[in-house]
Amino acid sequence: MMRGLGPAAAAALGGRSAARWCTYRRVTVAVCLGNLVAVLLVVRSLYSAPGYFASAPRRVAVKYSEEQIRLVEESIRIRRAAVPVELVEAVKKLEKVFAREEKRRKELPLELKQKVSYEILERMRDLGENSNTTEQREALESWRLEKLKDIRSASAQNLSMSDLSNEESRMLKRALELNWRMLMEDIGLWIPVSVWHTEHDDKPENEPEEEEIIAGPPLPPECNAQVHTDYGGAAVRWGLTHHKESAADCCQACLDQAKRARPGALKCNIWVYCPSEYGCYSPDKYEHKHQECWLKQADHPKLNFKDRYSESYRDAHPSAPVVVPWMSGVITISLDG
Repeated sequence: MMRGLGPAAAAALGGRSAARWCTYRRVTVAVCLGNLVAVLLVVRSLYSAPGYFASAPRRVAVKYSEEQIRLVEESIRIRRAAVPVELVEAVKKLEKVFAREEKRRKELPLELKQKVSYEILERMRDLGENSNTTEQREALESWRLEKLKDIRSASAQNLSMSDLSNEESRMLKRALELNWRMLMEDIGLWIPVSVWHTEHDDKPENEPEEEEIIAGPPLPPECNAQVHTDYGGAAVRWGLTHHKESAADCCQACLDQAKRARPGALKCNIWVYCPSEYGCYSPDKYEHKHQECWLKQADHPKLNFKDRYSESYRDAHPSAPVVVPWMSGVITISLDG
């Protein structure tokens, strides 16, 4: 039995005991406990900090001045007045109408559409190729009324049509009564609208015609200028190579030629001028251009054309315009000597 330990043995024994206690596991546990204590202390200090978890902010009553209240009310009034109430109501009504039309427009079966198309085509063929749009519309409306009459007659007698079932008859009746235009669109039928144009002359009977403005210097009275007029006669000077700046110059050329003509030569007593920048029509083969000046002679001047070309003439000459483009005159002064 050991009675005692020496100092060295005691020191060695104490070191081994300390080594057994200070293991890695125990040190880890001690550090964790220390951290836990530190966290608890921090949380406690946060909870105890004044105002950290403050209550919800209280509502503070704000007082507005009378001027501010007036401005707010004025803004609300202006905003309400700016709303297009009538337009909104109109749009709502249209939406209801469209919704009702959409409900009414029940799609017809393809086979029923084909039957309708064939019957309408047969009615159109009976009109012939030379029928106009008015006759086609009348024939189409006549077919629709006849079809409605047949359906109503069969329904009143509790009979079914030979080529349609009761359900198809009801659907077709609704389409012919309410959705006729939509039905025509569905089967691809379109007839252009006839446009009738009537020209009204509102000018009083006794009101004088407005004088047409003639470019260039005024014409002397002896020129007897007439717009939209073409006189015939023997050519003294061809206008194809004889151009003048104005009708007055053309008339003056006719007067000068008559005064200077040699004895026995033709003396100009008719002048014909083209005032149109686009040229003037003539039934001959030449292209008559702007400012052509024709000098002619005739013992008894006769009109070729006056004011307008007749419909029969334009039918025979498709390139002829409606209005005669030439202007001309017959010299009235004596040219003898």
